Amino acid sequence: MAGLIDILTGWARDSFAKAFPDAGAEVGNVSVAATANPQFGDFQCNAAMGLAKALRMPPRKIAEQVVAAAGELPGFISRAEVAGAGFINIHIDSRWLAEFISGYEQDPRCGASAVGHGKTVVMDYSSPNVAKPMHIGHIRSTNIGNALDRIYRFLGYTVVSDNHLGDWGTQFGLMILGFRHFADAAAYEREPIEELERVYVRSYERSQEDPAWLDAARSELVKLQGGDEDNLALWRSFVEHSMREFDTIYRRLDVRFDLTRGESWYNDRLPGLIERMVGTGLAKESEGALVVDLAAEGLPVCIVRKSDGGFNYAATDIATVLSREAEFKPDAVIYVTDERQQLHFRQVFAVAAKMGVKSRLVHVWFGLMRLPEGTFSTRQGNVIKLEKLLDEAERRATAIVVESRPDMSPDQRAEVARAVGIGAVRYADLSQNPQSLVTFTWDKAMALEGNSGPYLQYACARIASVKDKYAERFPGADLSEHPVVIADPYERKLAVQLARFGETVERAAGQCKPSVLCEYLFDLAQIYSGFYQNVPFLKADDGIRESRVRLCGITAAVLRTGLGLLGIETPSRI
Repeated sequence: MAGLIDILTGWARDSFAKAFPDAGAEVGNVSVAATANPQFGDFQCNAAMGLAKALRMPPRKIAEQVVAAAGELPGFISRAEVAGAGFINIHIDSRWLAEFISGYEQDPRCGASAVGHGKTVVMDYSSPNVAKPMHIGHIRSTNIGNALDRIYRFLGYTVVSDNHLGDWGTQFGLMILGFRHFADAAAYEREPIEELERVYVRSYERSQEDPAWLDAARSELVKLQGGDEDNLALWRSFVEHSMREFDTIYRRLDVRFDLTRGESWYNDRLPGLIERMVGTGLAKESEGALVVDLAAEGLPVCIVRKSDGGFNYAATDIATVLSREAEFKPDAVIYVTDERQQLHFRQVFAVAAKMGVKSRLVHVWFGLMRLPEGTFSTRQGNVIKLEKLLDEAERRATAIVVESRPDMSPDQRAEVARAVGIGAVRYADLSQNPQSLVTFTWDKAMALEGNSGPYLQYACARIASVKDKYAERFPGADLSEHPVVIADPYERKLAVQLARFGETVERAAGQCKPSVLCEYLFDLAQIYSGFYQNVPFLKADDGIRESRVRLCGITAAVLRTGLGLLGIETPSRI
């Protein structure tokens, strides 16, 4: 099923090509987008503005010639008119619109196109550090990355999701040294991650007070990187215990990875990488370290090997890029990390380009999440563990379910509370612009009104109940015998919003912003609420009643599909 935005863009490009056959490649940039204000039509083409200079004509004149050249309008457009400085406002035919959204009932993609067919994307996200508990700071990379993972797969891309664990690097020198001096064997056996966290905090604090301790930690790291068996044995134990805890969290969040290749996976490749960079003259010695000069790119030098002989994150990430390109030949590699790594990735991408990497490299950076009382740090020992956050979410959701559905069985109540609690945490994150600093509050996350996960889950459940009430009142009736009819203004507003779903998913992918989809779903739920409150349903005339019940079902399907792309479940009853 071709997406509506694709259909309209195709028409617009054909019309521009007819009006200006000599415009050539310029026509390929013509696009159509949804209007912000319905009084200007359902969709709008603003391409005349961008073509004015190339065609040496006023934008309005260009738009008028395009509409004239289009001739008789296709069945899906009722009106196309020029407005303002050169906008082409497009009104969708109501009968065609009804048939288009009716197709969603047999189309699990709800009108979205497989724009990614034949393309491969590597998605690098979550990436917690071994030997540390997953805390609230990890939720953004995991949530945003997993939503983009789901969205890209939905659009037909071949996605390779890689959990690039922080299982190598500077912190392991501190960890190994601290473990040998401070670890409690019984505590490590009983609660390994908690004990490792305690050891790390104590070792880090010691390194801030004692330069000799920091030097000793660096020596332990170099020994680890060189293959010292004692250090490797400790490191393997840290990784094993950490993966068990990570997997528990991922199961709760319904997050799965195609690969889990930590930084250590690339360690054996680093000497060869450095040899290649030195051999080509890309890396040069500076004060005992090896660096790549990025002055031409307006960036500071990129250190790929430190003066003590240890490799750093830049070397590992460059080796990772080269490996991914050789193995998967991706069209793009998308990294989802916090804002503090912007310079790092600009440097890595610049070096990768110098080494011949052709894949498009994208850094999706996000602002940090904090609680109202402030930020947190593993080094300072004041983290909010992600497991505890999810436990609290489910506890609060249980209270909501008990109040709204006291007749629900304990097992069903627990399942619904899990879906609502986890969904609330995920949506509270994803509904924000990724690049915003997020202050997490329980009142907003768990609200049954406003832009929240529980509100959308509850709206979806209420919509689904309409079909149940119809079936009770009209047993044996076949809704498919009655076409969807778009006549009332509330029906039309809802139908147009439903028709925009595919375009919205593509835009969320293109901008790498799940918040675009969240905004759409919240608007859809509000438009549906206006529709539900202002037109009769079960008391409507024959045919109209069935049409509106079908509209309810289509709306529920789009909400379920959209929330599913965000990793949020939609219980049938809340």
